[in-house]
Amino acid sequence: MIEAHFVSKFDDADAVDMSDTTTSITEENIKELQILADRYPHAQSAIIPMLHLVQSIDGKVSGEGVRHIARILDIPEAVVLGVVTFYTMFHKDEVGKHLIGVCTTSLCAVMGGDLVYETVRKHLGLDGEGTTEDGAFTLERVECNAACDFAPVMMLNWEYMDNMTPRKAVEILDKLRNDEEVHSTRGPQITSWRDNERVLAGFNDGRSDEGPAAGHASLAGWRIAYDVKEGE
Repeated sequence: MIEAHFVSKFDDADAVDMSDTTTSITEENIKELQILADRYPHAQSAIIPMLHLVQSIDGKVSGEGVRHIARILDIPEAVVLGVVTFYTMFHKDEVGKHLIGVCTTSLCAVMGGDLVYETVRKHLGLDGEGTTEDGAFTLERVECNAACDFAPVMMLNWEYMDNMTPRKAVEILDKLRNDEEVHSTRGPQITSWRDNERVLAGFNDGRSDEGPAAGHASLAGWRIAYDVKEGE
């Protein structure tokens, strides 16, 4: 008989440290959290953007961030924590300047995602997912990023880096480490994860028009349909 056991990832080690009262949240940030809260008719609708703003400030979901959100929305802290533990985009440990997410779901894995991940991991000197000692990079595996026509995909601070190869990945990381310009395949210049977290919170950085709106592969069907119609 084959023996098996289930290992849960949801344990106390993966929880927000509510005993930690250190934070970089300022009075101005609290006003910004209130601005986000006022955008929604129902309090709980504001939790996700407010959590993104907290991450842009503290580099993680901090205990103080959770307390501020609960206080502003007048909801239990447990409700906020429930959202934090449900979505993998929220981090309990501080993220580095750049968040690297390598997709290793089925298609990306077949197209080389696992090799990209392993190459990046070794290049950064990491044993697995985590943050480099200098705080420059945090590496994680991610599930499907809805970019299968550009597999394998690597995300940089949530920006797409399409048709990735191990060599290209290393070159990109070296450029970032040397403060050289790097542009996402279908988006703006790479700045930092915290900058993008602020955008996800709902504060416009004025760079939404940088880069192409869609890639060549995504438009293939449209081009075929257009050519057929033109040929009628």
